Amino acid sequence: MSESRQCPAVLIAAPASGQGKTTVTAALARLHRNLGRKVRVFKCGPDFLDPMILERASGAPVYQLDLWMIGADESRRLLWEAAGEADLILIEGVMGLFDGTPSSADLARHFGVPVLAVIDGTAMAQTFGALALGLARYQADLPFAGVLANRVGSLRHAQLLEGSLTEGLRWYGGLSRERGIELPSRHLGLVQASELNDLDARLDAAAEALGASCDATLPPPVRFAGPEPVNVTASLTGVRIGVARDEAFAFTYGANLDLLRGLGAQLEFFSPLHDSELPVVDSLYLPGGYPELHHQALAANVPMLEAIRAHHAAGKPLLAECGGMLYLLDALTDVAGERAALLGLLPGEATMQKRLAALALQAVELPEGTLRGHTYHHSLTSTELAPIARGLSPNGGRGNEAVYRLGRLTASYVHFYFPSNPDAAAALLRP
Repeated sequence: MSESRQCPAVLIAAPASGQGKTTVTAALARLHRNLGRKVRVFKCGPDFLDPMILERASGAPVYQLDLWMIGADESRRLLWEAAGEADLILIEGVMGLFDGTPSSADLARHFGVPVLAVIDGTAMAQTFGALALGLARYQADLPFAGVLANRVGSLRHAQLLEGSLTEGLRWYGGLSRERGIELPSRHLGLVQASELNDLDARLDAAAEALGASCDATLPPPVRFAGPEPVNVTASLTGVRIGVARDEAFAFTYGANLDLLRGLGAQLEFFSPLHDSELPVVDSLYLPGGYPELHHQALAANVPMLEAIRAHHAAGKPLLAECGGMLYLLDALTDVAGERAALLGLLPGEATMQKRLAALALQAVELPEGTLRGHTYHHSLTSTELAPIARGLSPNGGRGNEAVYRLGRLTASYVHFYFPSNPDAAAALLRP
């Protein structure tokens, strides 16, 4: 095992989703970055949209941490590597602090990272202190840094919130509810960073506002143990993999792409929306995204449809996840009832709905091996094709997503985390 490393670190959590964790984490990252510090940010649990914002805020890649999907050993390695280069590590939690198994609190406790609780102070005064005390004391062994208020209405409001804190809880400041600071969202979460023309202005405004109300002193250092050596035998040397990347397909884990490159693959990015032909590749990877917002344009790009159909007809590997799977279907209908005919490689159709259809961690036993990941979607898919496997969630509930296969085509709602089983991931994409 390598020697341990130290770095100031804090985990930003909240009582529930929607409290503004990403806004606060991004503001903290930009604040310290503007002070000349090297900031590394991580996202707890499965998420694609928050990391896009956090990468822009910090100026560095953002990776996931999770004791189940990523695993404790891989999470430790990522934190240890970041500690070797960063002046500050920020970890954005997922959902509420104690929600899920494993939870953000479990991660904080496992690595000894103190929790900074973000609480939406809207329409709240002294009750803020009660809620803060509950988060801090609910689990006696949880390292706790303090509290930061979000969506504060005025200086007097901030003073009331700060004055409500008891038992020595530290006040980290407050972020105002100015419209130029909040990050816009849609049905799957935040709007993608690439779609926000004023994102840097929002981030700088949030950093300035936070800096005016809080002390930018670094938190105490946390010691991260060195990782155990990992022996990966899989190889993709010389394999050219086409990866869809544009406004419709952008939900990729940075760790997935790093793994493919590390195994020797050459990644070629292309746009199903804008390109008229595929790059010269051996395999295709169609990740998730927002095809429902662009399904008419995808349907109109006939040369690309024909190129992907020819790729499949040639017996070449094709892996499609969530939005990528919707693209493979006969047709996709959006929430307004507009239908578009798409690739037709996977028999069936999908229809978007306004309410959530599934949200769960997933473990899928494939012929190539077991891969972990997650599912999160608002569409319903109908197909007569029998699945080759179904996912299982460690938390139960809705999920159990089907995985379909036709020749070398593999498709599912599951977003796979490739480092959970490098050998299986490589086998899916190896010619």
